[in-house]
Amino acid sequence: MPRLDLNSRMIALALLGALALLSGVQGCMSPTEPPTPPGGGHVLVLSYPMFVSRVEPVLVRQGCDATGDCHGGGIRGALQLSPPTAKDPQYDFNQVILEVYPTDRDRSLILTKPLALAAGGVPHSFKPFASVADTDYLAIRGWVDAGVLQ
Repeated sequence: MPRLDLNSRMIALALLGALALLSGVQGCMSPTEPPTPPGGGHVLVLSYPMFVSRVEPVLVRQGCDATGDCHGGGIRGALQLSPPTAKDPQYDFNQVILEVYPTDRDRSLILTKPLALAAGGVPHSFKPFASVADTDYLAIRGWVDAGVLQ
């Protein structure tokens, strides 16, 4: 390593001293406020009264809330509904809205899981709707479509 002359050493020490002072000043500053979390995203507001009058009866009629391996008994998937002997529409509403995709409603699990594969459904053990023209399917579809994106 080359040796520095006296003048170069003095300049280097002065620079190191200035750097040490600056870093010390930074370390003594009071903490800053945390950054604001990012905003954005979409929330789909779905109607509870419409759910109770149109969707909940479909879920009951189709036996989705049945005990055993269905959504009202042993948890098989993510969707769990209140059992037929202790209906709780608010609980069911809170569970079903999690099955609705705000920005891609057509792919919402509440619409695709009970729908026949040939009609555009996804794998699910029970397929009560043979087509998108089924009256009960249309009731659920209408509720999802009536949701307001905010």
